[in-house]
Amino acid sequence: MSSDIRVVSAGATPEEVAAVTVVLTQALDELADALGAETGPAQSAWERSRKQLRAPLAPGPGAWRGFSG
Repeated sequence: MSSDIRVVSAGATPEEVAAVTVVLTQALDELADALGAETGPAQSAWERSRKQLRAPLAPGPGAWRGFSG
C-alpha cells in the first residue's frame, strides 16, 4: 500500500516527522489487515439459500408423536 503523508508544520524536526510517519503507516496497515480479515470471501446466493428450513428429524421412540395426518 502506498500513501503519501504531507506534514504541514514549520517547527517539526526530521525525527518527529519520521516518528509520526511510522506510527501512521503502521496504523493504516493494521486497519487494512483488519478490514481484509473481516470481509472474507463473499457468499453466493446458493450458499445463502442453503440454510436449514426446519429442525433436523430425530428418530426414536415418540419422535412422531406430534404428527397428525
